[in-house]
Amino acid sequence: MNHNRTRMLVEGAIMVAAAQILSYIKLWRMPWGGSITLSMLPIVLYAVRWGVKPGLLAGFILGTLQFSLDGGFAIGWQSIIGDYVLAYTLLGLAGLARGKKGNVFLGSVIGGLGRFLVLFVTGATLWAEYMPDTFFNMTMTSPWIYSCLYNLAYMVPNIIICMVVFAVIYKPLRKYILAEDIYKPAVTKDI
Repeated sequence: MNHNRTRMLVEGAIMVAAAQILSYIKLWRMPWGGSITLSMLPIVLYAVRWGVKPGLLAGFILGTLQFSLDGGFAIGWQSIIGDYVLAYTLLGLAGLARGKKGNVFLGSVIGGLGRFLVLFVTGATLWAEYMPDTFFNMTMTSPWIYSCLYNLAYMVPNIIICMVVFAVIYKPLRKYILAEDIYKPAVTKDI
C-alpha cells in the first residue's frame, strides 16, 4: 500500500510538471484569456488512473502554477480563484471515470465540463463589464451568452484534442491508462 502511495505522489508531480510545460505550447490564444493547449492531458490521465481526490489535488496545484508562472490574467482575487485555481482543480473530476469503460474519453468530457462551468460563471459575473458589442459577428446583449460562447470557443477544442490524443495513444498505453499496473504487486527476481 505504501508503495502505491509513493508512486501516486511521484506520478502526480510528473503529471503536473508535464501539464505546466504543455501549457506553454499554445495552439491558439483567446484575446481575454484562455487558450487551446495540451495541458489537460496529463491531469485527466492522472485523475482517471488514481481517482477524484488525487486528480483534484493535481488540478489545484496546476491552477496555482498557471497563475503564478504563466503570467495569469485576472481582475481580482475572485478571478484568480475562479479562472485558475477552481477551474483547473475541477479537471480532477475526470477521476469519476476511473474504472469505467472508455475512462480517458469520459474523463476528458467530465473534467473539461467541470472546468468550463467555472469559467462560464466567472466570465458571466466577473468579466461581464468587458463584454464586447459583437462576438463572432453576433450582437451580444447577455453576459451569460457571451461567456458561454467565449469559453466554449476554446474549451470544446481542448476537450476534442484531448480525446484525439488519447485515441492515438490508447492502444500502446492501454495497461497504463487502465491502471492495470497499479493493482498488480511488483515482482522481483533474484539474480
